[in-house]
Amino acid sequence: MTPSLVLLPGLNGTGDLFAPVLAQLDGRLLSSIVVYPSAEPLDYPAHESIVRAALPTDRPFVLLGESFSGPIAIRIAASAPAGLRGLILCASFVRCPRPSLRVLARLTRFVSPRARPTWLTDFLLLGSYATPDLRRMLRQSLAGVSDAVMQSRVTSILNVDVSRDAREVRVPTLYLRARFDRLVPARCATAIARLVPSYRILDINAPHALLQAAPAIATGAIEAFVASVA
Repeated sequence: MTPSLVLLPGLNGTGDLFAPVLAQLDGRLLSSIVVYPSAEPLDYPAHESIVRAALPTDRPFVLLGESFSGPIAIRIAASAPAGLRGLILCASFVRCPRPSLRVLARLTRFVSPRARPTWLTDFLLLGSYATPDLRRMLRQSLAGVSDAVMQSRVTSILNVDVSRDAREVRVPTLYLRARFDRLVPARCATAIARLVPSYRILDINAPHALLQAAPAIATGAIEAFVASVA
């Protein structure tokens, strides 16, 4: 039986940004998106509980953690749930991708993420790959998420460290690394390589929003990986 694909969203948590990948898949792979609350601030353990409750129980599956959700996917994979066949990490990390930013952890509750100019969001997430459609998609995806939720997730990223959990991952793991990522440095992928035994990095010409800016290439890699662990 071909494993299904369980998609865990990035910082926005809505899952809307998976639309380009789902369009490329065109139904060839059974997929489901785990959506996080948009008005209730939660820490990483609470997000993990939501994901665990949504995992398939009637068929094998591959777990994909995008950016913010990478640590959640790693912790779940480390516990070897029934049916898990593989793990995909996309532009993600095991610990704060930029340790120098940890000093901001105490300040995030005082600063609204919406105070950041939209051009800066485009620069960090899309870079030279920004198009009117991708910009619009980002705006719409973030519009319904409360400031408190965004602040809570940023704080969680600044303090996370799932290195010990990564050492317990035994399923095949694929890391989709964006060559032009301005948020998650390339070293985050190589750091995981020292922890996970069956691990492969695939570099893709894309910004941090890899699945949105290069959906065709990313989807091809995802389908090939799922087929390899079926």
